[in-house]
Amino acid sequence: MLTRRQMMASAVAVAAVPLAARAADPVTVVATTGMIADAAAVIGGDAVAVQGLMGPGVDPHGYRQTRTDIVALARADLVLWHGLYLEAQLESLLQEMASRTTVVAVADRLPHDVLIAHTQYADKFDPHVWMDPGLWSLVAGYVGDALAAAQPTAEAAMRARQADYQTRIAGLRGYAAETLASVPAGARVLVTAHDAFSYFGRAFGFEVVGIQGISTESEAGLARVAEVVDLLVARKIGAVFVESSVSDRNMRALQEGARARGHAVDIGGTLFSDAMGATGTYEGSYLGMIDHNVTTIARALGGQVPQAGWQGRLGQA
Repeated sequence: MLTRRQMMASAVAVAAVPLAARAADPVTVVATTGMIADAAAVIGGDAVAVQGLMGPGVDPHGYRQTRTDIVALARADLVLWHGLYLEAQLESLLQEMASRTTVVAVADRLPHDVLIAHTQYADKFDPHVWMDPGLWSLVAGYVGDALAAAQPTAEAAMRARQADYQTRIAGLRGYAAETLASVPAGARVLVTAHDAFSYFGRAFGFEVVGIQGISTESEAGLARVAEVVDLLVARKIGAVFVESSVSDRNMRALQEGARARGHAVDIGGTLFSDAMGATGTYEGSYLGMIDHNVTTIARALGGQVPQAGWQGRLGQA
């Protein structure tokens, strides 16, 4: 079996012609997460060719690169990754790649005073910043900066698309604020599989309870399950939520534990936390991902919600 270093050497040997020699071609961009790939594709338009490493349902916390990933990274003109220790298993590889191509950790550029401290690592921050559309709009700007630097001749068009994208994010944030405010104050408790929604809670005034920690690599023990069951029963919380990229085992345990104590808890729906929906669907875009989450949460917790969400697009291609 080849080592990672051998695979990198092989990938570099077959890398494509340098960007300067083919300036008329689209810039080849590799993005780690679907959210970054979406921003790059929308902003870059036909000036870029974007490949995302992590597809629907893929958990970035524990993701490990394949040989195909290494080849794609080595051939890329630009690599965009999230940072903030989200892609924990890829960090050393991406740092090594920085000596061969342009590698940008887009969320690492956020000011520290807008970030939430990591609950497990004293020197790190919660990486799930896309859950607050206001913060994601800033990240989209950093994506635009990286794309414009990679293809300066297309900057004007990319900046126009960036501005349009950020306007739509602002519109979605307005919908989210209005819709989530319709949830009764006492019901604004969001119980999820892992602690990915702290930025969401801060932005929209929800208490957030994740049965696992910020990373899905952490485990929820029996004591933690019992603690959350106590919360569900004491506060008469009627719904919890599973996540598309995390096993629902712990959420089913909460449901059973509450039922044993005479309190019924529904599964309020499946949320997109660390990955977007299916490729080619509205939910497979950043806007659709957040629209789905907001609409699902508000509906399950008693809010007033349009049937098909913001602009009526949920469930459409």
